[in-house]
Amino acid sequence: MKEILAIIRPNKVSKTAKALEAVGFPALTVVKCFGRGKQKGYIEASLPDNKEKIIEEGEKQGLYMKYIPKRLLSIVVNDEDVNLVVGIIMKVNRTGNIGDGKIFVLPVEDAIRVRTGEVGINAI
Repeated sequence: MKEILAIIRPNKVSKTAKALEAVGFPALTVVKCFGRGKQKGYIEASLPDNKEKIIEEGEKQGLYMKYIPKRLLSIVVNDEDVNLVVGIIMKVNRTGNIGDGKIFVLPVEDAIRVRTGEVGINAI
């Protein structure tokens, strides 16, 4: 099993979730977060159309913000599904502009479904 962590733009969450659900991956966790990448908080090219609302959430300093609002998606999948899920996330979120995000793939040792006690692949 692998955990896919994707840091994406807030306005791409719904479209990403719908695309993943359409191919059989309805389960995911989404967390509101703030961060910055190599652009060091450059906001002109990295924010969506509703940038004024989003800028209110951060600390704007000229064309830079200390941290930019993002969303962190977490999805646990079978090893053989990693390329499919990563490909979907890439397709939905790639604009070619600064701030498109990052994807990390991590190993998962085990999973346990609390409600039923199922373990391993059956738990996801």
